[in-house]
Amino acid sequence: MVPITLLKLVENNSFLSTLSSLYHGNGFELYLVGGAVRDGILDIPTNDFDFTTNATPEESIELLKKNNYKTTEVGKAFGTIELYDQERVVHITTFRKDTYETDSRNPEIEKASDLVTDLSRRDFTINSIAYSLETNELIDPFSGLKDLASGTISTPDDPIISFSDDPLRMLRVCRFASTHGFSPDNETYIAMKENIERIKIITKERIRDEINKLLVGKSPSMGIRTLVESGLSLYIIPEINELKIEVDPKHHHKDVYEHTLAVLDGVPPKLTLRMGALLHDIAKPNTKGIENGKVHFRHHEVVGARMTKKILKGLKYDKKTIEDIALLVEQHLRPHTFKMGWTDSAVRRYIVDAGHMLEDLNELVRADVTTKNKIKAKEIYENLDEMEKRIEEVKAKEELSKIRPALSGDEIMEHFNIQPGPKVGVIMKALYEQRINDGEVSKEDALKLAEETYKKL
Repeated sequence: MVPITLLKLVENNSFLSTLSSLYHGNGFELYLVGGAVRDGILDIPTNDFDFTTNATPEESIELLKKNNYKTTEVGKAFGTIELYDQERVVHITTFRKDTYETDSRNPEIEKASDLVTDLSRRDFTINSIAYSLETNELIDPFSGLKDLASGTISTPDDPIISFSDDPLRMLRVCRFASTHGFSPDNETYIAMKENIERIKIITKERIRDEINKLLVGKSPSMGIRTLVESGLSLYIIPEINELKIEVDPKHHHKDVYEHTLAVLDGVPPKLTLRMGALLHDIAKPNTKGIENGKVHFRHHEVVGARMTKKILKGLKYDKKTIEDIALLVEQHLRPHTFKMGWTDSAVRRYIVDAGHMLEDLNELVRADVTTKNKIKAKEIYENLDEMEKRIEEVKAKEELSKIRPALSGDEIMEHFNIQPGPKVGVIMKALYEQRINDGEVSKEDALKLAEETYKKL
């Protein structure tokens, strides 16, 4: 029996039935497969539509073009045709079987003669269910429906072979733990642990993309736990494992690893914010010290920002993303000093330094409060409430995103009769600091500071 949720998905995307009728009317088989079937059954919204067919790529191209569909041949070498329907991209792949070499996850593609062979090559049983729109039936040769019902991840093939063939599948296990709340069965989990070194053949970019999907899932801590407990993290972000600092009964401190996972689950599903949460205490193992019988992690936020940049650069993140996440790590303790009292200039500096990451930074700071002491937590939240109130007050007074010193660079060069260069930069930096610290200042006061600075050059 086909779940009503999947029927609704098809009903709401009428082009699926139109496409199915076109293929069947021309003597071909066509089945909806993969994420659309899986998420359709689970009633999860999706725009990811993949079909499999016995038609060759050439036959698909001819049929689709004849019926005025827009297609590309980007994946033709892998038996896949891209079809554009309004704003959607639909993939139609010929039945195939894959053969892998030991040093690559890119398979040799062979045409398969039947649907079941095609389904057997897929990563998990939950993705090996096909749906025939023509006959309104589910084809489930590997008990994917049973695994969907129990929230289990298993493979259609022997998991040892499956993960050895394509080690990226092990990361997908971690991703599905986060996005769908599923867990690998015992055989699959053991196979992961036995194949972890195979992850080394996967490019950093592909690993990064899977980590991204994991982090924005509904339960990222489950994904990270699977990553760590399987041993995969040792080949990707080994620093996460080091967060499991052994707790000395004589010098108690909170469990940094468990705290990190709580913070990770506590922030909204935005990539930079989730990654900032994962790495915000990454330097604590490296900065742990004991003084007067108490544990401290002095300057872990500064060291952590440097570590963050190195970790993310290794995973091939772009420069802007790295800078944004490193800023969150470096600044995450700063709002806690608000309890000591901030002047308007201190608030202004915090706003300017945080820049476009201000809202995310405040979200991280709030999530970082995981103390079980309700009185202490209440006090911290009240301080943060007051800080955010002050931020809004200061922002209302000034448009800080357009903050400028009272003198421009051109005016500085004209006044001192100097050319563009380091001297102008030093003077402008001093004026910028004056503007942040003192707020609006007159040109006379700015010129006075400029002359004092120039004399020291």
